[in-house]
Amino acid sequence: MTIELRKSVSTRTTPITLVDRTSLPAVAARLPAATQRWLRSIDFVGAADRHVLLPDEQGQMAQVLAGIGDIDDPFALAALPGDLPPGDYRLSDDGLALDPAIAAHSWHMGSYAFDRYKPRRRTTARLLLPSGATARRGLAIAEALTLARDLINTPAEHLGPQELAGAAQALAKAHGARFKQIVSDELLKKNFPAIHAVGRASVRAPRLIELQWGKPSHPRVSIVGKGVCFDSGGLDIKGADGMRLMKKDMGGAANALGLAAMVMALKLPLRLQVLIPAVENAIAGNAYRPGDVLPTRAGLQIEIGNTDAEGRVILSDALAYAAESTPELIIDLATLTGAARIALGPQLPALFCRDMRTARTLVDLGLELQDPLWHMPLWAPYKAGIESSVGDIVNTGRNAMAGAINAALFLEYFVPPDQDWLHVDLFGWNDAPRAGRPVGGEAQTIRTLLAYLEQRFAGPAARG
Repeated sequence: MTIELRKSVSTRTTPITLVDRTSLPAVAARLPAATQRWLRSIDFVGAADRHVLLPDEQGQMAQVLAGIGDIDDPFALAALPGDLPPGDYRLSDDGLALDPAIAAHSWHMGSYAFDRYKPRRRTTARLLLPSGATARRGLAIAEALTLARDLINTPAEHLGPQELAGAAQALAKAHGARFKQIVSDELLKKNFPAIHAVGRASVRAPRLIELQWGKPSHPRVSIVGKGVCFDSGGLDIKGADGMRLMKKDMGGAANALGLAAMVMALKLPLRLQVLIPAVENAIAGNAYRPGDVLPTRAGLQIEIGNTDAEGRVILSDALAYAAESTPELIIDLATLTGAARIALGPQLPALFCRDMRTARTLVDLGLELQDPLWHMPLWAPYKAGIESSVGDIVNTGRNAMAGAINAALFLEYFVPPDQDWLHVDLFGWNDAPRAGRPVGGEAQTIRTLLAYLEQRFAGPAARG
């Protein structure tokens, strides 16, 4: 572990003194004159993600001065674990005070590396923190985020529908949740025909994964995650560039499991249901085809305009199933459209929501927590673009315009009008490195969604 929570932290560990541009002069004034001159000579001003090692008179490392830009930044310490010399560190009382949850979270995220295939080059520095509920919360959230990252980063060779189910089962076992799955032709018997149709061409059987957790007396919340473990595009095959990152097309499922892990670890007063339609969109003689009309659990007939728009097809069955238990809220998470990335880029997931006040609350929470998402409209007039002449709806719009909205409107057909529902179209990937956020799989919006669930179901108003 690169972070350890202890009842007491030894003063023999190396202290890290946190500063910013404003507080640095006062901290520096308490240092020896030679050290002050050294800081000026290297132009250390307390900028974020910059640090300096200070020696004692014997030439041993005495302390670290570390610059942070914002004490509320969930990645405030993320630049340190991989850059500091190996050893044990603690946060000093001499500098800025950092919330223990942020300290635990940011250090853990800064220590992250996907090392299943390539060992780390060096030992990561370890932070010792006083144990407490706040620090444990920060660490639990960070561990849930890294679970999502690991799942997304794992190549499809080692993470197909069965392995994704195994990860869900392991999470269920860790938290005392109930796990079940419906596999292969059982999907037809249990009335999940759309999931079966998309996944039937793969040698790796499609399935619907389900977790149940919590007390029956608590409000029911359903989280649905798109679990396309690899997307070739099907018969409408993707080009090489488009297929390169398709191991991450189960990013919605990974984030759903990450959110569920937080809810269970923090013991929110919820009755939780997690649903993951898990498939590989492959090519074979029995692959579903453009022009096919597929039945769904909801009774609607889907005309297939393009087999590469498969995510919304499998989600249709899962959303219909989630709605049958009339939960207080359904949240679906999906790496659904390239259109959302074109509109908002990789760092800003698209939020679709029927209630404007809820959408504003979520956008504000996302900005506050630095886990953003952006509200986009369920623009009803565009429904004309997904009407079908041979079925009820088609899984593609008339053209490339409003692609993310069209996909969200498609999903809305499978959610009853009076059902509270959030749809998040996310990227699930860092395409450029930042402190604590290396290139690769990423958990997006789930810290914000956790805060919303706590505010709505676990806050003072919810408790009455």
